[in-house]
Order: sequence, then structure tokens, then C-alpha cells
Amino acid sequence: MSDTLNPPSAQRDAAGYSATFEAPFRTTPGFAGLGERFFTRLRPTPLPSPYLVSMAPAAAALLGMPAEASAQPEFIEAFVGNSVPAWADPLATVYSGHQFGVWAGQLGDGRAIRLAQAQTDAGPWEIQLKGAGLTPYSRMADGRAVLRSSIREYLCSEAMAALGVPTTRALSIIGSDAPVRRETIETAAVVTRLAPTFIRFGHFEHFAAHEDVAALRQLADFVIDNFMPACRESAQPYQALLREVALRTADMVAHWQAIGFCHGVMNTDNMSILGLTIDYGPFGFLDAFDANHICNHSDTQGRYAYSQQPQIAFWNLHCLAQALLPLWLEPDAGDTARDGAVAQAREALDPFRDRYASEFFRHYRAKLGLRMPAGGDKEDEPLMNSLFQLLHQQRVDYTLFWRKLAHISSADGASDAPVRDLFLDRAAWDTWAEGYRARLRAEQSDDTTRRAAMLAVNPKFVLRNHLAETAIRRAREKDFSEVDRLLAVLSRPFDEQPESEAYAALPPDWASGLEVSCSS
Repeated sequence: MSDTLNPPSAQRDAAGYSATFEAPFRTTPGFAGLGERFFTRLRPTPLPSPYLVSMAPAAAALLGMPAEASAQPEFIEAFVGNSVPAWADPLATVYSGHQFGVWAGQLGDGRAIRLAQAQTDAGPWEIQLKGAGLTPYSRMADGRAVLRSSIREYLCSEAMAALGVPTTRALSIIGSDAPVRRETIETAAVVTRLAPTFIRFGHFEHFAAHEDVAALRQLADFVIDNFMPACRESAQPYQALLREVALRTADMVAHWQAIGFCHGVMNTDNMSILGLTIDYGPFGFLDAFDANHICNHSDTQGRYAYSQQPQIAFWNLHCLAQALLPLWLEPDAGDTARDGAVAQAREALDPFRDRYASEFFRHYRAKLGLRMPAGGDKEDEPLMNSLFQLLHQQRVDYTLFWRKLAHISSADGASDAPVRDLFLDRAAWDTWAEGYRARLRAEQSDDTTRRAAMLAVNPKFVLRNHLAETAIRRAREKDFSEVDRLLAVLSRPFDEQPESEAYAALPPDWASGLEVSCSS
């Protein structure tokens, strides 16, 4: 695959694939340049009678692709996997990982096929089809994705981007009536995902487990040279790589906590080396605040509960550190050398705790409309801890609380009613609110300025499970308008959008019965 604008495609290749979709970007080898011990080249498995469910204009713009491109039949054929354009070099990558804390051995792209790496003015974007058929890494699975889970991933990828959270993106969903068995028979779909790279912690774990230090080093060099070049300037570039990944992961998880996002399945193979939110499966946004909320029905032990996400991220980073250790430890090293190498790995991970804490306080000060106090982060702890305890005890709707909090007055409780009414124990709210007001007055906060700042960081619209479920139910009837409507609302999460007020309301009673699992 050359670093040129894609050439005119042949009408049909030797295998009978139509290959006429021409893309407005250059392609470079990217991950494919690493060599075939990192992947297997293969073609997607075609789906019958594919149709467009939705295309995300913002994601298309990343590739320089106009929104009207999705109207082309060739677009549908290319991004469902029925054609292989001349610019594509489809492959599935191999990785391993820990799943629910247990070593699972070899995994890999079981239903994802990387089409190409697009080189744009904004940098590289790997284009990947999820649900495009069997690969050598599918194990006992079918290589497919269903419409239900595809809609959830598509909408949440773009919603998280609009919220400012580091994330993979989603270009489109292409559906087909081909049957796919999950708990019931569902229909197939393919999501086109975008990321600068889809390299995971598990890619490094795979080669470390196979004691292939050469491949491990090649992979680490690829990440450093293409995405973290400053690490090369360090006297110890591989420790610098580990430190950078730890910092990026801390930033990502702190942002998750601030917006009330639960990933649901933080296995090491679902952790991006770039600190991106990846693999939207049994995720959920908090409705009623429960610090111990478990969004994944398959997570019977609560390993990936909302409150556990920072600690699990740190645990996963230790797995990555263990995988990278051979890069600065000689094979025949003695105990002293090994102890030194382990100490270097721990030193690289240590900044995670401080970075997470500082980002956590930064996000929550912004959500509260507060400035950094003279005493630093520690001075904010009592106010924040008492608030979290109150929200947890009262099971207050998380998103509504923060949005309505922006409108209270620092002078008195005359305008408290909209937020106060979210609490069953009004007196408990009054007690906390007086302390909050005292803090606002102490820093001479201006209500108008503070309100605008709070509304700019506390979203009005998030992808609640019942909103996604409504879009899914209509899509099953071939009505995709709700997917597009919801995508449009979620692309402006901080705007008032009075015409879309229903999307910001409390969940209906039936929403409490919704469950998502690893099959989601």
C-alpha cells in the first residue's frame, strides 16, 4: 500500500469483489508495516443486501469525506466489507490479555478487520470494520456484530468525542438482515471505527507471553515513533513510554468518573495504548448516582463497578509494565538487576496516582464552578466527599444534578427548588448547599460567570441506556431516524436544545429493567 492518493479502482477483483469506492485520503502502511507476525491478512466476509443505518458527519470529516458520500452504493459495499477498495489492505491483529483479572491467553481481532491507515492533515486514522466476519482469532465466535450493539457503540463513540473524552470514533453503521444468534436471533451490522491506532495493552502482553522480545521492541518502537516521539528523547525510552501511557490512562479515567461513565469491561485487551476509550460493549452512564454501580450484567463480582475504575486502570497498567519489562531487562539478569528493573517500572507507573488525583479535582472543581483554593486540592476534599456521600445516599440523578446546580444563587436558597427537588431529604441538601454557598461567597464568585462555566462542562445530554434502547427498537423496524436524531442531539451535549428537552429528562420507569452484558 503506497503513500499516495488512492488510484482508480478496478470494477471487480479476481475474487469477485466490487472495488470502486474511492476515498479522499492518502494511505500509509502504518501497523501493516510491522510484518505478518503481528497480524493475518484476510478479506471481510460479505453480507447480503446491506443498507445504510447511519453515517456520522463529524467522523467523516476526520477523513475529509463529505456526508453525501454515504449515499453512494460503493460506500455501503466498502464499509460493510462486501468490496475491498484498492486503497485497503485488510488484516486482523493478534493480541492476548487478562479478562476479569484472569490470564486468557491469545485473543486478537475476532470480529474486527482493519481496512487501512488514512493519512490526513490531522494525522493518521486507522479504519476498522467491526462485525466483518470470521478471523483466525475468532475462537468459537461468529465474527459478527448485531444491530443492537452496533448502534450503542456508534452513538457512544461520537457522544464521548463531543463530551471531550479521549475515544475511538465511529464513521458509520451498515446493516443487513442476515441472522446472527446471540441470546436470541438478531440481525447483523458492521460499525466502521476510527482511531489513530487500535493497539492495546494486550498486544504487548501477547509478545511478552511468547518471549518474543524482538517483536515486543518493534511494537514499542512503532508506538513511540508514531505517537509519542518525546519518549525517544528520554535516556530510558521504554520506561518513558510506560509513564506516558499511565498519564494518558489517568486522564481518561478521571474524565469517565466526572461524566458518570461506566465502561463495564476493563480487560487489558480493552485498554488503548493511547489512552482512548475503546470497545463500547456493556457501558452505561449513571442515572441515579450509585458509587458502586455495575453496568455489566456479566460482571457478577463487581470488578468493573464505577467506583473501581481508577484502581482497575492501575492494575491493568501493572500488567502492561510486566509485559514491557523485558525491554530493559537482560534475559540472564540476576535478582539484583531484576529488582532494579521492577523498580524502574514502578517509578514509571507512580505518576498515575498523582495525575489521576489532580485531574479528578480539576474536573470536579470545574463542575462545581470553583477556583483552585489557596490550600490546593486537599482543601476541596471535605466539600466533595460530603457531596458524593449525599448523592449516593439519596440516589440523585447524576446528570440532572450537575446541570441544575449551575442555576442556584450564591446568596440564598431562593432558586434552589429545581435541584433541591432531586433529593428526598431536603434538609440534607440544605446543609450541603449552605457550605457550598459559603465557599462561593468566599471566593467572590460571580453567579452569571460561574453559571456559564458550569454549563460548559456539565452536559445536559448523555447517552442514557433508555435513549439507546429506543433508537434500537425503532431501528429493528427499519426506522433509523431516531439513531440520526439522537446522534445530532449528543453531538451538542452542553447546548440547551429546548426542542430536545425529552432527551434530558429522568429515565422512564421501564428503563430500570434494562440490562447490558458482554454480548452487548
